[in-house]
Amino acid sequence: MWGVKIDMVTMEDNPETQTADVEMDFQQLYEQSLTKLKEGELVKGTVVQITKDSVVVDIGCKSEGVISLDEFLDKNGQPTVAPGEEISILLEKWEDERGYVRLSKRKAEQLKVWDEIAKAVEDESTIEGIVSQCIKGGFYVDFQGIMAFLPNSQVDILPVLSTEKLIGQKFDFSVIKFSKAKNNVIVSRRVLLEKERVGLREETLKNIKEGTLVQGIVKNITDYGAFVDLGGIDGLLHLTDMTWGKVTHPTQVVNLGDTITVKVLKFDEENSKISLGLKQTKDDPWGNVSENYPVNSKAKGKVMNLTDYGAFVELEDGLEGLIHISEMSWTKLRHPSQKLKVGSEVEVMVLDVDGDSKRISLGLKQVEPNPWDDLDTKYPKGTKVSGIVKNITDFGIFIGVDEGIDGLIHISDLSWKKVKHPTEIYKKGDKIEAVVLNIDNKTQRFSLSTKLLEKNPWENVEERYQPGMICSGKVTGVADFGAFIELEVGLEGLIHISEIQRDKDQGTDISVGDTVEVEILNVDSQEKKIGLSIRKPDEDSTTEAKATDTEEVTGSEVGETEEAKTEGSEEESKD
Repeated sequence: MWGVKIDMVTMEDNPETQTADVEMDFQQLYEQSLTKLKEGELVKGTVVQITKDSVVVDIGCKSEGVISLDEFLDKNGQPTVAPGEEISILLEKWEDERGYVRLSKRKAEQLKVWDEIAKAVEDESTIEGIVSQCIKGGFYVDFQGIMAFLPNSQVDILPVLSTEKLIGQKFDFSVIKFSKAKNNVIVSRRVLLEKERVGLREETLKNIKEGTLVQGIVKNITDYGAFVDLGGIDGLLHLTDMTWGKVTHPTQVVNLGDTITVKVLKFDEENSKISLGLKQTKDDPWGNVSENYPVNSKAKGKVMNLTDYGAFVELEDGLEGLIHISEMSWTKLRHPSQKLKVGSEVEVMVLDVDGDSKRISLGLKQVEPNPWDDLDTKYPKGTKVSGIVKNITDFGIFIGVDEGIDGLIHISDLSWKKVKHPTEIYKKGDKIEAVVLNIDNKTQRFSLSTKLLEKNPWENVEERYQPGMICSGKVTGVADFGAFIELEVGLEGLIHISEIQRDKDQGTDISVGDTVEVEILNVDSQEKKIGLSIRKPDEDSTTEAKATDTEEVTGSEVGETEEAKTEGSEEESKD
């Protein structure tokens, strides 16, 4: 409370008069005390009471002030003051709508911060703040409730790789510009770091010598190398000095922000230029590669790159070898990705070493068993096998029989019946059975057949079809020299043109798809030939006379292509 001094002696002389004077003195003193406090000023007050939502503070006025309890709560929601405690507060207004003096602790603290900000500018000193939020163009920095703007360009000397790591961090800042009226503050951290960097530069230059090992941070990366901050001064780490191996870009070796140990290769003190080397901190692996990796020895490595012709495997840092696609598998591969993937660990065999040219030839299949070595033992001729159709071509189909082993069923071995294209019978993904025809380990050829699983229509054909028999068949093809008739599945005979009834006006009176009755002229099971006739009954007498002549021209082999049949029969006709 504001103190009031009373002269007790004068009161005894004239009590009534002096009582009125004392009351006037009290009123004057009180009014004078009020004139000393102005709205917007910091004042001292004493906490009188804490309610559920406010704190009552006595500042020595005719009425007490009230402050929201929220301004006094800590992170756990507990009050940070107690009754009887003296605090600094801001006098906002003498009397609010409820007749209380309006006070604020938070604004009082902000006024103190504004004073600190102004002092920091005046003294060129620093002020501590916490990076609170990332926004467009920079960050917000919290100075005890006052938000300042930190531009991206003023965050650090080095590029900021992760903005999230800055959030919540406490740093010292330099105030570049501020306006209390506009509630605007712009700060910088880079200014302080650059001042610090000047001192570090002088110290670093004293210790830099060619041939020494130094530690630095990767500050910037270009296509030709990386700049390393050695402490106030940058050095260039060229791409060719990063590793003993082959690299096309610095990011294959280093990344922004990496702390690395490098060797000072060259130091131009006059121009403050420093050339650095990373690979020089290690021995050249190609120096004794022949001793470390002798031919026919096994080694482990990591697949670094895949190309159409092979894969590059890193045996150790800066030492890579090539596995040619022909050395990857005992079976044929279309691309190395069928066998390997980048980043996988593999065991290889050293096939050849050329230290001068820095080349190592590696083999992958050499460390694996050759499935072709005992394939003929595992699948002797005549063995029935099963597999999935993996590929279909014009000349046949490939099926997967064993791991990495594909067998070929030629189009002529698919069926006893005539097949123009394998897709007429099978499609990719079908599971089928076949019989082993032949295995050639040297050429890695595995021949199979599916028609051998079917009944051979030529077996005992001479017993089923004898000369003079009349039977029906379906016309499967018509050519200049005659027509092919299917007697049963896989069994065809030929009607020579001379044995086909002709119409004087229309010519040949049969077409593909017709069902006709024919007479068996001759049967040859060894040559797989059947001679047929379709002449009218009144011409039967001449048929027998011509039977001998037609035997030579009716025997085209079943299973040949139509072109081959045409050429062979045309020559026979000419004869």
